[in-house]
Amino acid sequence: VQLQASGGGLVQAGGSLRLSCAASGGTFSTFHMGWFRQAPGKEREFVAGITRGGSSTSYADSVKGRFTISRDNAKNTMYLQMNTLKPEDTAVYYCAKANRFYDSRAETDFGSWGQGTQVTVSS
Repeated sequence: VQLQASGGGLVQAGGSLRLSCAASGGTFSTFHMGWFRQAPGKEREFVAGITRGGSSTSYADSVKGRFTISRDNAKNTMYLQMNTLKPEDTAVYYCAKANRFYDSRAETDFGSWGQGTQVTVSS
């Protein structure tokens, strides 16, 4: 499966963005999926995960209550709605397919990484 993230941009603190992850070349509805992010000088970290049917989700503590992960299997697309953005949310955001568990925090438990989309939050 090939994944392409989009929707990033520059936003002021307190603002919102919605990221999209378009999938092609695979049966999207059979994959658990996740979002990760990587800030400059830091390791890539788990942001959110969602089961193949969308019934269960998991979030990093740092984004819980502000971000919402969702998916539309009919459109082969996953989303990340980001509200109340903070400067510390600035990073390149990646989508990926879970190898097994949608809520694993380990980068190595995900694959088919998309190209990433830059999110910059100004203070």
